[in-house]
Amino acid sequence: MNLEIPKGLQNFVDGAYALAKTTFRPISRKYDELEHTYPKELDLFAAMLNGANDGSGGAMGGAKGDGKEKAERTGVRNGGNMSNVLNIQAMSYGDVGLLLAIPRQGLGNAAIAAVANEEQAKRFEKTWAAMAITEPGCGSDSAAIRTTAVKDGDDYILNGEKIFITSGERADSVVVWATLDKNIGRAAIKSFVVEKGTPGMELIRTERKLGIRASDTAAITFTDCRVPAKNLLGSPEINIEKGFAGVMETFDNTRPFVAAMALGCAEASLEKTRELLKEKIDLNYNTPINNVKAVEAELYRLEAEYEASRLLTIKAAWMADNRIPNTLEASVCKAKAARVAGQITLKCIELCSSLGYSEGELLEKWGRDSKILDIFEGTQQIQQLIIARRILGKSSKELK
Repeated sequence: MNLEIPKGLQNFVDGAYALAKTTFRPISRKYDELEHTYPKELDLFAAMLNGANDGSGGAMGGAKGDGKEKAERTGVRNGGNMSNVLNIQAMSYGDVGLLLAIPRQGLGNAAIAAVANEEQAKRFEKTWAAMAITEPGCGSDSAAIRTTAVKDGDDYILNGEKIFITSGERADSVVVWATLDKNIGRAAIKSFVVEKGTPGMELIRTERKLGIRASDTAAITFTDCRVPAKNLLGSPEINIEKGFAGVMETFDNTRPFVAAMALGCAEASLEKTRELLKEKIDLNYNTPINNVKAVEAELYRLEAEYEASRLLTIKAAWMADNRIPNTLEASVCKAKAARVAGQITLKCIELCSSLGYSEGELLEKWGRDSKILDIFEGTQQIQQLIIARRILGKSSKELK
C-alpha cells in the first residue's frame, strides 16, 4: 500500500478543495443560520458533480464490483471508495453540512451501491437516497429494529417509525431498515428502498440541531406502506448463520466516508488555527516538542492525531477497493477520526480564545458540526465494541 495520494486522483482532489473554498465556505454561515432552508447554490454544484462522476453513486456511492472483476484483475487498484473518501474530506473541509445537503449524495446511495444487484443499481442510479435506521426505541443497537416488513404478494407492507434521517425531507427515496420477523432477531433485518410519495409514508417533523444545520434531519412514519418486493436490497431469504451481515455491508462503505467528513472538519480547524496564531507561534518541526511553546506543542500533537486518523481512513478505503474485508478497519478509522475531530475542533477553539468562540470565524461551527460525526453511523462505543469482537474473535452474543 502506497501512502501517497495516487497521481491520477490528485487533480481531482485539488479541484474538490478549490470548490470547497469558493462554493461552500462563502455560504457556510448563511445556511447554518437558515436551518431547514435548502441551499439553492448547490444545484449547479450537484449538476457538475453528477456530470463528473463515473456512475458509481457520487460522493458517497462507493464501489461494488463482482467476483468476475476480481478474478480478471491483477495488482491493486484505487477505485470509487478511495476517490470518494478523498472527495468527501475535501468538501467537508468546506462544510460538512452542505456536503450532506448535495442532491444524490445521501448515505442511502452508499447503501444501494453496497448491496444492490445490477438491475437495482441501474434503476436507482438517478435517485437521491437517505438512510433510515434509527427508531425511537432503537439507536445504537441496529439489531433491535422494530419496523416490520410483511410480504404480501409482490409487495412488502412496512409499519414503523424512523427518526434522525439525514436528508429525509429532501431526498427522492429512503433506504429503510425493517425486520421480516421480530422473533428471529437480526438475521431477519432487510433494507428497502421506499420512494418519496409512496402511500403510507409520512414526514412528521424535521429536527433542530446543534450542527450540520444546512442538512435536514427528519422523522418519518410508515403506516401500511406498500413497497414493491423488487425494492428489497440484497437477498430476501433469511439466513440465520449469516445474520444481517448483508445489510451491515453498508457500514463497511459508509464508515470510512464519515471518517473522511471528520478529517475535513479537523483539517479546516488546524489550518485556521495556524493562520490566526501565525504572529504568535513559530512552527518548527526540527525542534524537540519539549523545547517549544505550549501552544506549539499542542498543535504538533493534534497534527499527529490527525495524520494517524487520515492514514487509517485511507487504508480502509483502499481495502474496500481491493475487495479485502474491511469491517474492522472501517470501524477503527471511524472511531479514531470521529473522536480526534471532536478533540481537534474544540482544542482549536480553545487555542484561539475569543476568535475561536465567536461567530466571526467558522471554528465554533466546525466544533458543533464535528459532534455528530462521533454519533451517526455507529457511536464511538459501538465502534469500540465491533473492534473488540473482531480482535478477540467473539460474536455479538458472546461480547455485548
